[in-house]
Order: sequence, then structure tokens, then C-alpha cells
Amino acid sequence: MIQSIPLKKLVPSPRNVRKSSDVLADLQLRADIAARGLLQNLVVRKGKRGKFEVEAGGRRLTALQALAEEGTLPDTHEVTCLVIEGEESEVREASLAENFQRLAMNPADEAQAFASIIEAGATTENVARRFGLTVRFVEGRLRLASLAPCVFEALAEGTITLDMAKAYGAISDVERQAHVYAELQDAWYQITPDTIRRMVLDATVRGSDPRAVLVGRDAYIAAGGRIERELFDDDASESWIDVALLEDLAHKAMDEAAEKTALEYGLAWIRPTLGNYVSHDLVEGLSRLPCEPAPMTEQEAKELGELEADYDRVAAVLEDEDSDEDEVAKAEQELVVIDRAMRDLTDRPPVLAEELKAEAGAFLVLSRNGEPTLVPQYYTETEVIADEGVVEAIEESGAAKPKGSSLSQRLLDELATQRRDILAIHLANDPALALDFMVFTLADADGHDWRARKASTLVGSVASGPVTGFEAKDAPASAALAEFAGSLDESWRAGESDVERFARFRALSDEARSAWLGHVVSRTLVASLACEGERSVPMHEALGSLLEIETAHWWRPTAANYFDRVAKARTLEALDAAGGPELVGRYAASKKAELASAAERIFSGNFIGEPEVKERAQAWVPPIMRFASAEEVQLTDHEGDEAVNAEESDEIAEQAA
Repeated sequence: MIQSIPLKKLVPSPRNVRKSSDVLADLQLRADIAARGLLQNLVVRKGKRGKFEVEAGGRRLTALQALAEEGTLPDTHEVTCLVIEGEESEVREASLAENFQRLAMNPADEAQAFASIIEAGATTENVARRFGLTVRFVEGRLRLASLAPCVFEALAEGTITLDMAKAYGAISDVERQAHVYAELQDAWYQITPDTIRRMVLDATVRGSDPRAVLVGRDAYIAAGGRIERELFDDDASESWIDVALLEDLAHKAMDEAAEKTALEYGLAWIRPTLGNYVSHDLVEGLSRLPCEPAPMTEQEAKELGELEADYDRVAAVLEDEDSDEDEVAKAEQELVVIDRAMRDLTDRPPVLAEELKAEAGAFLVLSRNGEPTLVPQYYTETEVIADEGVVEAIEESGAAKPKGSSLSQRLLDELATQRRDILAIHLANDPALALDFMVFTLADADGHDWRARKASTLVGSVASGPVTGFEAKDAPASAALAEFAGSLDESWRAGESDVERFARFRALSDEARSAWLGHVVSRTLVASLACEGERSVPMHEALGSLLEIETAHWWRPTAANYFDRVAKARTLEALDAAGGPELVGRYAASKKAELASAAERIFSGNFIGEPEVKERAQAWVPPIMRFASAEEVQLTDHEGDEAVNAEESDEIAEQAA
């Protein structure tokens, strides 16, 4: 029976099955009820002394009572309730059913609803604020609304998953999306989001593709694969049409190779991937096992010593001004051979201790030449507490942080890589500055201070590391870099020789060549952080100030990329910076996992709070991720000049004495 009951007569039931909640979600619910009223009735049972016990809707009752306490609602406020009767077990079952029967909206329905609100004149920011969501979440749902109709209908019907729908959206060409969707309807093999993504991006696969080399032409044709061949095509340039079939065959081949490799190395597991590196999402949740490079034997150490002596002897020929051209040319060739031999001895893969192999695993990647290759880095699914080489980050004041707030070397490396991408996308979009930076770096190379760390690898090579295989998952800067690279005009690559390719490149428009300039310069940037030590690159601070980079617009701290990885004290420091002691006090007693989750929502702006607190939270990033302002860079230069002047004054005084 539906009945209106005064709020003051409602009390929580000890039988309500929901025992846990979320502070931020509760605040959002309170704000929603204050704005729209109670949209769903409570389920109650008659109690003692005229009270009604709330069996289902405890969170809504708490929100209503809080609104009454602050004066938003009167105590006499009438609440619509469903009054039930029965045994205690039946009432508890009703409470459980009420919680279980809540069905989350289909992403397609959300996309259509958001699109309708936007069409009515609202902005994405307004929608996000009204529903307590992030702008990025709303934008993601709006992108779903622009999928090909057949793909969108499949998402709405539950035929494909949300991840599959996102994979179709990797390109904006709805015709291509529809074509791939139709092609996969009769597939008898397993379809994954990665398979879909590669198919929409690649209409066909060349015979030289690593997946094609791995599977083999005969096996592909025997499985029903189709091949198109132009008049002058060979086995390497021919087009393999059935990409999904090829992907399935490649997955099976990698699975077989993984099983053999696991037995060969005595490891607990080997996980294969068709990528040529281990992406961040593959190692998420795993702990890296410590291992050292294999020690040199006495014979190898002796060989290395002999090679070093040979290197010094041959290098002396180059340094001798009296050496003729033939001797110099011969010495240069010998140095290349000696250097390669030294690298073969010193570049030693890590060796895992035998006692760790029972729980250890690794990843098998597909090399560019189509061979399954074991990556010599080992992981375990259980948590490992080990010394990762803790590095003290430096606060803005220059004082070292206390031990409790130290960051692991791995986290510093990941943050440095993401910060490098932020700087890179800005430099890529400023070709004038990129040109100046490139010319200066090349001109300054002959007088470079060997003690200073290089700001880039500006000899044409792409900067790598410091984390092998790491990619910033869903990071805006990394996605923007990939989109920027994909927009480049690569028509010049069709030239048969380097002379022809150079001529084609020079024929591109100024805009196209400028884009290439920004790209090749930006990809040479090394990873850095705004701290003292080996991660510090002052030139990056100067570039960042010239580009006026706001890191907070491109990177937000989350539980996965920051808060779960740092000490609890550091997370509380961040909360203090955003909301002061009041915000800290609200979460000080929380467990680390709960604190990290709450911090992620707070610093994404997805919480109910005062505007100034929200503004500070959305602008906050760890000090080591910031780029210096123009004033800070000038101040640093001024302090450096003062130090030089002081040294000169001391030297003059000593000479006078």
C-alpha cells in the first residue's frame, strides 16, 4: 500500500541489507533530492510507537534527514512510501530485491539522452554538473551517439559490449564502421575490441605484416582467407582481406607459442599479445619481480677488458691530427665493430631466481619480423614488497619530502613519461619554436656541457623509456599525439628511393611540412619531472613556460596512476591543498584504497562541494608534474647569474689577496 508518511516518523531498519556506502555518492544523492525531490519511494514496515522502519531506501532516508537538519526540508515533510507486511525473512528479501533490481542504464540510452539535452541548448559542462559526472564521461557518451546506426543499435540491444562500441569509434568514418560490423556478423571466431579496432583502422593487411608472417600464407588460405594481388605485387606487398580471421589465427599461434615458452623457461604462466610491446593495461594489477643481469664469467670479463683496451688504442688514431684519411676511415670501421662486441657482452638480459619461477610469469610479444618473442621482465599476481629504488621528490620550496611521502622509481618514471607527452603535444603544435629548438640543439652540440643532461635525442631517433612498454592509458596528451601523427601527410613515402621521397616531401605544402617538423622534433623529447636529480631537465621548464602549459588540462591524478601508488600522507596533503583541514578530516580515517577512490573523484571535479574547493581540486597536480611559469624560469636564471657573479667576486678577492 502506497502511503505518505511524515519524515519524522521514519527510522532506519536494522534489516536493511545495504551496509556500506560512498561519501561522495551520498552527497550527490542529497543534492539531487534537494534539486528534484524524491524520485523513488521508500519501502517501509510498521514499527513500534507509530514509527515506520525503512527496509529499502536507507541512503535516501539519510539524505532526507540531512536536508531536514540543515533546514532545506521541514520535519513534517511528507515522504511517499510503500508499506509492506510479512515475516522478517520476507521483509529482508524485499530489501535485497529492491537493491538487486536496480538496472544501470544502457550506454546507448545514456548517449541518446545526453545528445537530446545538448540539442536543447545545454553544454557538456552543464550536463556533467547536473548529473554529477565528469565532462570526459559525457563527451564519451556523446561520441557513442555518432556511431554508425547498425553499431549503435547493437550496443542498445546488448549484442556488443561498450568496449566493442568504443573500438568501432576509433575512426569517425561511419561507412567504415558499418562495413566492419557487417563483415563480422558471420564470423565463427572470437571477436575482441582489439580486433575490431585494428579492422576499422586497417582495411587490409599486407603480406609483410607481422601477423601475416606469423600465421603463414598457406595456413591463412586453408582457413578460408582471401588475398588480393595487384600486377606488380609480391608476397610482401599483397593484400590480405580477412583481417578478423587473420587476427584469430595469429592469436591461436601466439597461444601455442606461449605454452611452449612457459615450459621451456619453467614459468607459471606466459601471456601472449599481438602487440610488439607490453602495454600498461596488460601489467595492471601485477607486481614486477626483482631480477639482476646475469653475472659475467671470468672469460667474458677478460674479453671486455681486451675490447676496452682495443677501443682506446683505435680511438687514439682518430684523436691524432697526423693520421691520414685512410687510417681514420679504417679506425672508424674498427670502432663500430668493437663497440658492437662490447654491447653484446654488457647488454645482458635479467635472470630470475629459481625459487621465484613457481609463481612468475612474463609476456610474449609479436616482433616486427613476425616472431613470438619473450620480454625478459617477470611479474607475479601476488603483491611484492621490494625496494624499487625510492627517489625523493622535491617540493616547490626545495626541501626534500619526508620518507613517508617518497615516490617509487617506477611511479616517477611513469609520471615523467606522461609529462613528456604533455610537453611534446604542445611543441608539436608550435613549429616555429620547434625549429628554433632544433637548430639551437644542433648548433650547441659541439660546445655542450658534458655534465648537463640532454633535453632531447635530436639526431632523428625517437626517445624511449624510461618505462619499457608503458603507455598512459586513456591519457589526453598521448591520444592527442597519436591523432596528430595520424593526420600527417605521408604521401611522400610512396617514392621508390630516398631521392624521390625527398623530392616528394619538398613538394608538400608549407603547412604539411611544418606539421612534420613539429612531429619529428616533439618525438625526440626525453622524459622529465620538475624535481632535482636525474629526472630534472631545465630546458623542459623553459619550453613549458614559453608554451604556457597547464598540466591540469591534460592530466588528472587517478587512483590507478597516482593515489594508489603513493603513501596515504601524500594523498591527504593533496586534499589539504584543495579543501583544507575540513576536507582532510572527512577522509583521514579512511583506508588507503577508499581514500584513493575518493581522491580520484574529488580531483576530477566529480563531487558536491563549494565552487572554490572544486576549482582548486581541478587545478591541482603533484608539484613534480607542473611546468614552471615564465616568472619562475626568469627567477631561476637570475639566481644563477647571481651565483656566477658571487663566484667571480670571490675569485677577484682571492687574486687581490
